[in-house]
Amino acid sequence: MEGTAPKAYENHAAYENHAAYENHAAYGGYDDSAVERWAVEPDKRPGRTAFQRDRARVLHSAALRRLAGKTQVVTPGTRSQVWDASPRTRLTHSLECAQVGRELGAALGCDPDLVEAACLSHDLGHPPFGHNGEQALNEFAEDCGGFEGNAQSLRLLARIEPKRFVPDNDTGELVSVGLNLTRAVLDAATKYPWPRGAHPTDATSSKFGVYEDDRPVFDWVRKGAPGTRTCFEAQVMDWSDDVAYSVHDVEDGLHAGHIDPNCLQAEPERQEIFAVAIGRYVPADTDPAELAEALDRLLDQEWWPHGYDGTAVAQARLKDATSQLIGRFCLAAEGATRETYGSGRLTRYGAELVVPKGARYECAVLKAVADRYVMQRAEQERLRANQRIVVAELAEALTARAPDGLDPQFRALFDQATEDRARKRVIVDQIASLTDASARSLHLRLTTRSHGGRGV
Repeated sequence: MEGTAPKAYENHAAYENHAAYENHAAYGGYDDSAVERWAVEPDKRPGRTAFQRDRARVLHSAALRRLAGKTQVVTPGTRSQVWDASPRTRLTHSLECAQVGRELGAALGCDPDLVEAACLSHDLGHPPFGHNGEQALNEFAEDCGGFEGNAQSLRLLARIEPKRFVPDNDTGELVSVGLNLTRAVLDAATKYPWPRGAHPTDATSSKFGVYEDDRPVFDWVRKGAPGTRTCFEAQVMDWSDDVAYSVHDVEDGLHAGHIDPNCLQAEPERQEIFAVAIGRYVPADTDPAELAEALDRLLDQEWWPHGYDGTAVAQARLKDATSQLIGRFCLAAEGATRETYGSGRLTRYGAELVVPKGARYECAVLKAVADRYVMQRAEQERLRANQRIVVAELAEALTARAPDGLDPQFRALFDQATEDRARKRVIVDQIASLTDASARSLHLRLTTRSHGGRGV
């Protein structure tokens, strides 16, 4: 499996009979190429569309279930003194993102199952401890291609998640093609369609969407795509992701007592919020006055949850504000995109999602509020420091003792690997698949035992 793809399926010679296998003829805006799969396969339930199958595969995947134990903002299983409800996890965020994306995509003419599948998939590759774990894994994987959650998502969808195996053309051995999703869904789940170090506009960016090992399937997914441009459905997914986490992180922060609504009207506090936003959530040359106007527009809404105090009435108002914000941001994008492209179906590379600057700034301010008052709390930084140690020590322990400590799936891949670089990537895959709790548990077991093993 290392660095190769099932070559027997690269030319897709049997694809001329694909229509007999899946119901896709009625798709408006999607051609045969969009619904093609890496490995052609029959449908066990004729009558479903290819995108309905894809959505079901992601929804039933173990990778999606594991997101329930992965950090979104507040670490799963922890409680603050005022926290009286379960915080959002990567799973609940993905479900909320999918609901937003499905409706926005449908309003613009996208296939709703396609967009929902992409939204459900977009965070599957994120490791334990959120972006903090991502940073630690990237440092460990520096000499084998780095680590990036979005590249890991593609790897998981196309290779790691056990669903479909096919014989390799050279060896005849069965190799995994992951969930074997359609080209259009894999493309829609790809936020950063370029390899490491190839960001089209920012040479310093650490964002990328594919490891070198996975270039064959990536190149197949991007066949016919115009350069590094993301498809329309991926843009809908990306905006839905921004909308969901910006709104819900503020909701969680208010509910947990970490955000004082009055601070949003105090000038020193506002300047700190704008400083967080500039360079991280908006361009570095953004005028703080534009962010102030964006925040004031939100504060001026009659539904804004001023004076939130945690009572039942206040919680209901907060929920209404959440709904209002999501509707506001989605309608802004829908209206501007329709104004530009008209009323037809917008799919694949036939359009760009247009999000007005005002809506982007309002969304960015909300991100900055959550960043400033939730993520930058001193206790959170102490927790993140500990999490980085856990990931680093776990990676070191697995390196020294593998295949001991690896799940059977990754143990087999480790044993098949023929070079240190490939074995190290298997260790990265293993760690990335863990939940927060299982990472801590495995770390504890491996760092308190002394076993021999074949190192990398």
